[in-house]
Amino acid sequence: MKLRNPFLTRGYAGSDYFCDRESETRKLLDAFDNDRDITLIAPRRYGKTGLIHHAFSRLPSEFTGIYLDIYSTHSLADFSSLFASSVIGALDSRIDSAVSAVGRFFKACRPTVVPQEDGMPKFSFDVVPSNAEATIKEAFEYLKSKDKRAVIAIDEFQQIAEYPGKGVEALLRGQIQLLPGVSFVFAGSHKHMMEEMFVSPNRPFYQSTQILSLHTIPCDSYAAFARRFFDRAGLPFDSAVFEEVYRRFEGITWYVQAVMNRIWGAGDGLSNVAQVDAAVKSLVEDQSDVYHDLMRSQSEGSRKMLRAIARAGAVRQPSAGKFVASAGFKAASSAAFALKDLRGRDLVYETDSGWVVYDRLFGVWLREN
Repeated sequence: MKLRNPFLTRGYAGSDYFCDRESETRKLLDAFDNDRDITLIAPRRYGKTGLIHHAFSRLPSEFTGIYLDIYSTHSLADFSSLFASSVIGALDSRIDSAVSAVGRFFKACRPTVVPQEDGMPKFSFDVVPSNAEATIKEAFEYLKSKDKRAVIAIDEFQQIAEYPGKGVEALLRGQIQLLPGVSFVFAGSHKHMMEEMFVSPNRPFYQSTQILSLHTIPCDSYAAFARRFFDRAGLPFDSAVFEEVYRRFEGITWYVQAVMNRIWGAGDGLSNVAQVDAAVKSLVEDQSDVYHDLMRSQSEGSRKMLRAIARAGAVRQPSAGKFVASAGFKAASSAAFALKDLRGRDLVYETDSGWVVYDRLFGVWLREN
């Protein structure tokens, strides 16, 4: 399907609208072909979900790709419900075999069945906490019975570390290592949590996967991708102006796409920085009320820290006396408390350049207000 605007800000629409990531895609496909699990780490908006779907689109015909995002789950019961609902039926080609599988393998929890347009049923599980572990085990028994090759991608995997109770990682690791023919992608946006889960010797997933960290797409590759659409449409494209888009948002995929989406929509091509300014202004204005409300909900210390980090762009040493004083704190301990609070709520995070405001458009708004 040809899109009116080639610069997507959500979803996956095929390889024509997907930029680069050839090396990462090859690594994923090679891992799947050789029965290796992958840990994919990248901050949000770097395009890891799009990469997963792009790799799925290139899977050989004997593979089935299954994707689930567990960011909204808060317990093992939530995870069990989502996992079972995602995998049941995915490896069945007929309604009767899917229904039969549910009857044979699921005793702890009976799903409701919702008919779909393609004729295959969609199973929905409502798992109570007491049946969560049993439902997980039954779902893995179902997968074992299929004797088919599959890849299961679990996005925002670090969420399981937040579930109440202990033993979730060990439970999943124990089931996964006994499952032949199925590879897993454990994708996460919290680098420190993901590394702790997969690199620490005292954690169940220690050294069990191939780790792939996602970085920004090189500017020249991104510019070539963008130019292709402008050339086809007979519109001007200035590489230096595109480099300004890339520089302002450090090459982070979603922000580059969002700005280019607005510029393409204006229909005048890309020829001057004023177009970039207008697109960024439009994006920030769309969220202005949200940002106002967000700031009003912060403590005084958190507001100070947000504004100070936004002004600096990136802060390497947030505990340094000069930064603490410039941010308006009387003590380093107060600054540290504010930073910890913001980090815990995903409002700031640490990059190779230092601490930054997570939402780059929020950072722009903070500097202007």
